[in-house]
Amino acid sequence: METALLVALGLAVGLAIAALAIYVARARGRGDGDVAASADAEQRIVELGARVQQMGELLAKHQIQFQTSINTRLDSVSQNLQTTLETRLDSVSQNLQTTLDAGKKDTTENLQKLNERLAVIDSAQKNLTELAGEMTSLRDVLANKQTRGAFGQGRMEAIVQDGLPSGMYEFQFTLSNGKRPDCAILLPNQPPLVIDAKFPLEAVTAMRDGRSDDERKAAAARVRTDVMKHINDIADKYLIPGETQDMALMFVPSEAVYAELHDNFDDVVQKAYRAQVMMVSPTLLMLAIQVVRQIQKDTQMREAADQIQKEVGLMMKDVRLLGERVRKLQTHFGQASDDLNNIVTSATRIEKRAGRIEELEFEGDADDGGKALPIPLRKIEAGE
Repeated sequence: METALLVALGLAVGLAIAALAIYVARARGRGDGDVAASADAEQRIVELGARVQQMGELLAKHQIQFQTSINTRLDSVSQNLQTTLETRLDSVSQNLQTTLDAGKKDTTENLQKLNERLAVIDSAQKNLTELAGEMTSLRDVLANKQTRGAFGQGRMEAIVQDGLPSGMYEFQFTLSNGKRPDCAILLPNQPPLVIDAKFPLEAVTAMRDGRSDDERKAAAARVRTDVMKHINDIADKYLIPGETQDMALMFVPSEAVYAELHDNFDDVVQKAYRAQVMMVSPTLLMLAIQVVRQIQKDTQMREAADQIQKEVGLMMKDVRLLGERVRKLQTHFGQASDDLNNIVTSATRIEKRAGRIEELEFEGDADDGGKALPIPLRKIEAGE
């Protein structure tokens, strides 16, 4: 409102000055002869100047008041703005601190998780390093025929020992022809099952290490030759009719080699089946051991069932004998009960007769000289 007033005063002063200038110009345009008009103009100019001076003073006064009001409002606005800014800054600072704390906490947790994962990675890397060393050692072991045979023998023995009790297998079992298979599983009431663990791995290794197609083809032909020779040796040495099972197991100590044979040498696998030689990997050998274990349990259960049946038969015989004796005892008790009933009947009759005797009366008195006349005997016998 004060701003509008100041603007209005300024406009009024400006209009007054403009009007005075116009009037003066008109007065000069009339000439020097009109003295009265000039005096009148000067008088109006003086009045107008006084008014302009008053308006200027009023304008200056209002300007001072306006400036004071503006300064007061500016101070209030500045103070409110400063308070608002301080409040906003405090809120922003608090939110920023909360955000920083949360970020610090999340960063700490993430760093901790990262450290844990790095520890796991370090452990895995260490295990990989150890595994690489073991694989190198395993390659060295498999490169030697004797150590390779010992490796296959060791794996086979570990699987058999873990799956069967000590009385169900025998390593280096001696057959009637003098041959000694690596293991013989002793089945209950059946011939033993023979296991051979000397699988030829040289040709398989050569086939994998072959750098050209010709080398791999030559190695594949060698695989067929070596494996078929080994299958025929097992069939000739360890399959004895009536002494061993009709089928023998050829242990392949590597799942990868077993899969390679079934994928790429199906003709060899079929010939092994026809020769009654079953190729088994470590997993299949475990399953075969579990089947043998179950067969043993079934045999034991059948033996136990036969024993139970025998004992039940003997028990039924004892039960029948007990029934006969109970019936005889019941007969004796029946006879004794009849005798007791007869005795009770006789005792009852005796009691009745005794009671009748007690009820006997003698006729006569003192005048009869103490002689009593007894009741006739026939009355007594008649029960009167």
